[in-house]
Amino acid sequence: MEIKARAQHLRISPFKMRLLVRPLKGKKVEEALNLLAFMPQRGARLMRKVVEAAVANAEGRPQVDVDNLFIKKVWVDGGPVLKRFQPRAMGRVNRILKRSSHVTVILDEKIGKGSPK
Repeated sequence: MEIKARAQHLRISPFKMRLLVRPLKGKKVEEALNLLAFMPQRGARLMRKVVEAAVANAEGRPQVDVDNLFIKKVWVDGGPVLKRFQPRAMGRVNRILKRSSHVTVILDEKIGKGSPK
């Protein structure tokens, strides 16, 4: 049974969040949370919140064993971009793009000692 959690409009660029996502795929939830706890990036704290939210969603279902959960899929999409301008010399202007992210995490249960479903 798949459990899903999503965080939208996170004020961090999708590129920076995707760097955190790659090592998490296929890991057990407990192992992934430990990895995120010791990553120095600012986005690790945000990603940890999303994974914890997915675990909380799983705890609400009686047929799911939280100890056997692993990260089946996780991806980062780009959100809305805030466009700002910075004045420069001789009347010119530089454009500043403040990007945001949408993070989706899908957890699933491992059955038995073998590989995932």
